[in-house]
Amino acid sequence: MTRILGDPDAFVADALRGFARAHRDQVSLIDGGVVRAQPLARGKVAVLIGGGSGHYPAFAGFVGPGLAAGAVCGNIFTSPSTAQALRVAHAADAGGGILFTFGRYAGDVIHFGEAQRRLRADGIDARTVLITDDVASAPPELLDERRGIAGILCVFHIAGAAAERGDSIDEVERLAALANSRTRSHGVAFAGCTLPGADEALFAVPEGQMSIGLGIHGEPGVRDVPLQAAPDLAATLLAPLLAERPEGAERAAVIVNGLGSVKYEELYVLFGFVVDQLEREGIEVVEPECGEFVTSLDMAGASLTLLWLDDELEELWTAPASSPAFRKGAFAGPAAAATTARTHVEPDVRSAPVPPATAASRSAAGTARRLLTRAREAIAAQADHLGRLDAVAGDGDHGIGMLRGLSAAVDAADAADEGTGVRELLQIAGDAWSETAGGTSGALWGAALARMGESLGSPEAFSSADVARAVADARSRIAELGGADLGDKTMLDAIGPFDERLAAGVRAGAGLSEALSDAAAAARTGADATAAMTPRRGRARPLAERSLGHPDPGATSFWIIVDAVARGGDTFEEGE
Repeated sequence: MTRILGDPDAFVADALRGFARAHRDQVSLIDGGVVRAQPLARGKVAVLIGGGSGHYPAFAGFVGPGLAAGAVCGNIFTSPSTAQALRVAHAADAGGGILFTFGRYAGDVIHFGEAQRRLRADGIDARTVLITDDVASAPPELLDERRGIAGILCVFHIAGAAAERGDSIDEVERLAALANSRTRSHGVAFAGCTLPGADEALFAVPEGQMSIGLGIHGEPGVRDVPLQAAPDLAATLLAPLLAERPEGAERAAVIVNGLGSVKYEELYVLFGFVVDQLEREGIEVVEPECGEFVTSLDMAGASLTLLWLDDELEELWTAPASSPAFRKGAFAGPAAAATTARTHVEPDVRSAPVPPATAASRSAAGTARRLLTRAREAIAAQADHLGRLDAVAGDGDHGIGMLRGLSAAVDAADAADEGTGVRELLQIAGDAWSETAGGTSGALWGAALARMGESLGSPEAFSSADVARAVADARSRIAELGGADLGDKTMLDAIGPFDERLAAGVRAGAGLSEALSDAAAAARTGADATAAMTPRRGRARPLAERSLGHPDPGATSFWIIVDAVARGGDTFEEGE
C-alpha cells in the first residue's frame, strides 16, 4: 500500500513536483507533465510519451536525450486529458513535428487523438504510434487490439534515439511502428496493488497461485495458476513470445521488469533462467535490462519483454540514452542541448467575452447548473459502489474519476458568467470534466456535454424535441469517440435505451419530466442487462469472463446521473 502521501487526490501533483525538484537539471515541470530542461534543437522531432501515473519510471522518468522530449502525466491509472497533452506538446515542440507514442488504452487513444487533431489544425505535424506489446490482451489475429505494457520502453528508446540523431518525422514514425511490431511482452502477478489512500488492493491472488497476463492498471491476470519455480516461470513467460518470433530473428533485446514490490534479487533470478532458455533456442541477447521500468504502484509481479532486433533496430537500441531513470551508453558532448530553441509562450487564458445568449438560453444554463449539481450528489453517494464494480475487471477508479470530473464540471459551471448561455455553459463544464477526470469516461462525458450544448444552441425558446435531439447528438458523439456499439458492455448500453425511450415519449406528446423519468428507467434496465454481457471494448475486454454477472460501471454511472436529472424534472419548463 502507499504509505507516504498527503492529500490522496493530490498524490500525482505532489509526486511530480518532488520528481522535478530532484531532477531539475534534466526536466522542467509544466501543467500536465514534464519536458526536458534543455529544449530540443530547432527542427528536431519531439517524441512525446504518456499515460496515467502509478507506473514510475514510466512516464516522467524516461524524458531525456535518446528518449522522450516530454511526458504527459495523468492521474493514477487514468489517461491524461487533451488539454494536458496540448500543453506538453507546445512546450516541447521544436518545429520538426510531434510523435505521440503510448500504450493502446481507450482513454489515451481518445485524448491524445484529439490533441493530435488540434495540433494539426494549428499547422503542427503531429502523429501517433500506438504500442501493443501485451500478448495476453488479445490473440495474434487481433494484434492491433492489444494493450501496451513494459514493451513501451523499447518503442520509446527506438523513437527517441532516431529523433536524437536528426531523423525526419517520417522516419521516426516508421521506426517506432517497426519497433512496436517486433516487441512482445507477457506478465505475471503475485498480489494486487493499492491506490493511494485506499484500504485494500484492487484485486487479490489466491494463496499459492499466480495471475498470468496481468495489466499495468491494477487489472488482474487473465487466469490464475499454481505458483511455479523460477525455471518454469521463465518458460511460461517466454512461451507466447517465442511463438510469435519473426521469421529469421536471431537477436533480441530482453527486459525483465518488476511491477513494484518484487525485489531486484528475485528479478535477477528470473532473468538468469530466461537467458538460459533463450541461449538454448539459439537467440543472442543484446544489451538486456533487468529492473523496474513500468510498474503498477506496489503490485507484486514481473513481466518479460522481447524486442526482436534487425540491423537498424539494433543500432537504435544500443544508442545512448540519458534520463532520470534510464541510462545507456554515453553522449559525446552535451546531449543535444539547444541554446536558441523556440521559447514556449503559454496561451492567453484571460476570459473571452461572453457570447450573447437569448433569455431562454440563459435560463436553460441555470437549469443545467442545477442538474449538474444533482448529478454530482448522486455520484458522490455511489462512488464507492462504482469503484467496486470497476475493480472486477478494471482498475477500480471509475467512481473516483466520475466524482472528480463532475465536481470540476459543477465548479466551472458555477464560476461562469451569469450571462452565459446553455451552449457555452455546457462547453465550459465539458472541458472541465475532461481536463480533470481524464480517462475514457472523462473524454466521453466531456465531449457529450459539449455536443449537447452545440445542439441546443441559443434559440428564443426550447422544446422537449430540442432536448431529445441534444441527447441523440450526445449519444452519437460518444459512439463516434469510443467506437463501441450496443452489446459491447459499455455506457452505450444504457445511453441507447435512454435516448430511444426519451425520443419516443416526446413524439407521443408526453411532458419532458414524464419522458425523462420513463427514459431513466429504461437506462437502468439497459445498465442492469450488461451484467449478462462480456466486454468487447476497453480494459475489461481481456478479463471478459470475470465481468460476467456484474453490470458495466460506465452504464451504471450513466443511469445514476440520468435518474438524478429525471428527479429534477420540475426544473424543466416547456418553452424555456
